[in-house]
Amino acid sequence: MTDDPHGTDPRRQVPRTDTLLADPRLAAAGDRLGRDLVKAAIGRVQQRVRDGEVPPASAVDAVVDELPATAASLRPVLNATGVLVHTNLGRAPLSPAAVAAVVAASGTTDVELDLGTGRRGPRGEAAIAALLEAVPAAEAALVVNNCAAALALVATALGQGRELVLARGELVEIGDGFRIPELLQTTGARLREVGTTNRVTLADYRDALGPDTGAVLKVHPSNFVVRGFTRVVEVAELAGALDGIPLVADVGSGLLRPSPLLPDEPDLQTTLAAGADLVLASGDKLLGGPQAGLVLGRAELVQRLRRHPLYRALRVDKTTLAALEATLRGPVPPVRELLAADVDGLRARARALAGRLGDAGVEAVAVDADSRVGGGGAPEHPLPGAAVALAASFAEPLRRGRHPVVGYVEDGRTLLNLRSVPPAADDALVTAVLEVARRWT
Repeated sequence: MTDDPHGTDPRRQVPRTDTLLADPRLAAAGDRLGRDLVKAAIGRVQQRVRDGEVPPASAVDAVVDELPATAASLRPVLNATGVLVHTNLGRAPLSPAAVAAVVAASGTTDVELDLGTGRRGPRGEAAIAALLEAVPAAEAALVVNNCAAALALVATALGQGRELVLARGELVEIGDGFRIPELLQTTGARLREVGTTNRVTLADYRDALGPDTGAVLKVHPSNFVVRGFTRVVEVAELAGALDGIPLVADVGSGLLRPSPLLPDEPDLQTTLAAGADLVLASGDKLLGGPQAGLVLGRAELVQRLRRHPLYRALRVDKTTLAALEATLRGPVPPVRELLAADVDGLRARARALAGRLGDAGVEAVAVDADSRVGGGGAPEHPLPGAAVALAASFAEPLRRGRHPVVGYVEDGRTLLNLRSVPPAADDALVTAVLEVARRWT
């Protein structure tokens, strides 16, 4: 190594690890995040000092900037895709009431204890009661960890070693390549397919029924639509022809009651009232709650599922129960607020945001843009709205920014669709765009 009498070699100026750890801000971060995580951030900043990217005197500030908000690696993201229930972004954001309920339930709770008697109590009783109040056509309910788990539990309890009757047009593939037929077959049930891809009749179902039939399934094809020469058998028509064989309907999206905004989307209340014995749905889609599989319907069948050994492996934890109850009893959750957003209001927000960015020197324009429910819901029902259009080159750096924003590129522009961005996040959206623009200038 050559002599450096003036101390200009940056390697000689790198702050020591113990010196940085002793800084009050980093010591507090160690208590909050863990010492190992803070040391890892220090190591990265020390290398940046060696490389001449960070002045030694700014090392502590750089470490603070490197630290995550929590000890987990998941990062908060602004969803500007226009997809309200985006599976890759965690589906429905929880309401503040649900978040507070999760925090309250995260410690020691009375999840399975009757505080009055001191004895073991029923698990999730309050969340179940809230579900039954929301869907009065149901006699009983239970909650598992997602809708696929609910379907697997039903298929195992009612169909293992027996036949499950299902229309060919409802043999759907859900996200990430998972297929309903394969899921059902893993439970030990035999599938009896009826009808054709585009047409099924009541006679097709009747001809398939026999002593080996465990249940008849109806699965809402929520992520596609078949048009043209088609025929389906609705729940009400099917329910009267099964002679006591359970009719199970997977309605998917978790809509509790009919919505005028989504007239073709099935809901739990109407499906049960039409004659389904059990309905299944997701908790983290249009219901707006945590990931969960909801099962509602006849008390005798729900009890069969509850007593099946597989239920123990699929049941949810205390924080999910707390978030679900708070979603059902609390204020309108974010997904339903975004769904109901006024189009003129969205356009006004887009103009205001584009104006703020333009005043700061960023070329931006307000445009009309359709959005989607997502999560396999209402696949052919676009939601009109508005977006802020930027140069296409903004898309990647916005995703990689300190406060990530996920938009999409369309027609050579980056669009930040406001249907999926709550109004309270408008300032954060502007800040993120300006941070990206500053790095380029």
